[in-house]
Amino acid sequence: MAKQNYDNHARIVTGFHRVALPLNLLILIGSVVNLFQSTLENLYSASLICAISVLLGLLGWYIRIFPLKAQDRAIRAEENLRHFILTGKPLPVGLRLSQIIALRFASDEELPSLAEKALQEKWGNKKIKQSIQQWREDYDRV
Repeated sequence: MAKQNYDNHARIVTGFHRVALPLNLLILIGSVVNLFQSTLENLYSASLICAISVLLGLLGWYIRIFPLKAQDRAIRAEENLRHFILTGKPLPVGLRLSQIIALRFASDEELPSLAEKALQEKWGNKKIKQSIQQWREDYDRV
């Protein structure tokens, strides 16, 4: 596995991003086309297929989002603890969750100063990640 950095830190899960999502989109489009082309005799079944495809899309979305929210909470707690260990103070109040998540890639030496700059200059997660000189790898987030 290549050493992680800004250019290659995004994670693509082939089965999810390149198979399941496009298939779900195709099923949804097909079910909507089927619904609009249905006759009175098969309107119920076409509606049911369309409803099921919407349900599958929602299930896929929530199955992905709920664990990510839990990971975000864990990252916030871990980074707050790491900042406290390094500085004796919690992370600056006012940092957005997306900023804290981006700061997880910063080395221990860079974290306190980057956290302050991110807060003061209202940096987004992309700017934070681009400003990191010593990348701290994170292969755990899915």
